[in-house]
Amino acid sequence: MTNKIDAKIIALANQKGGVGKTTTAMNLAAALAIKGKKVLLVDADPQGNASSGVGVRKAENGPQLYHCFMDNQPVEGCIRETGIPSLMVLPSSIDLVGVEVELISLKDREKILRKILRPVRDRFHYIIIDCPPSLGLLTINSLTSADSVLIPMQCEYFALEGLAQLIETIRKVKRNLNPGLYIEGLLLTMFDRRNRLTFQVAAEIKNHFGAQVFHTVIPRNVRLSESPSHGKTILEYDRGCPGATAYEKLGNEVIRRSKEQ
Repeated sequence: MTNKIDAKIIALANQKGGVGKTTTAMNLAAALAIKGKKVLLVDADPQGNASSGVGVRKAENGPQLYHCFMDNQPVEGCIRETGIPSLMVLPSSIDLVGVEVELISLKDREKILRKILRPVRDRFHYIIIDCPPSLGLLTINSLTSADSVLIPMQCEYFALEGLAQLIETIRKVKRNLNPGLYIEGLLLTMFDRRNRLTFQVAAEIKNHFGAQVFHTVIPRNVRLSESPSHGKTILEYDRGCPGATAYEKLGNEVIRRSKEQ
């Protein structure tokens, strides 16, 4: 008798843009897949950068997450393969912007993504959702469908700006829509060891959040910036670079935390 899979769903959220959220979604998904886990990357950001970053170009035709929301398209027909055998993607494009407006009057509009993902949850070990950089309906849907939230934070002066608002949103979703939701952890990104301010910000975040901060730190790394333009995760593009090593460590840490829960 085989053990039934029940995916752990992790939403990556931070309404502050440019913090490495999509980079982390792509590369954490890849790291988990390379470790033998079956992973679905859900691109819930209308910019579609997670989709193009794993090789599904924005110009490609075919059903996407938008069609699941608006046309009741079965999710199974929208999922695409990537260059990593165990990693699949549910892609998006700019069309997804319309969801925020078109669903605003629907009852239970916050729970649609949960319903979309339900039929495939038993096919994956992890479902990683890349949220848009806002606290709108798409992000609320992502948080409502998730088991946990991973918050990427850039090690810079305004890192904590807006974080209180995000945490309050998570609390409201937990209270009203998803009682089991919890914070998976805070991830320090774009860490520059040459900059004293980086260490000061990291210390402040660790002082505030303690054990909730991941041990893994993602460094500033040119190869990390280059890989999406080639439609590849960093683990396909340059597995030996510091960025790839960091995301492999993050994958190990996420798996370890999952086992401890």
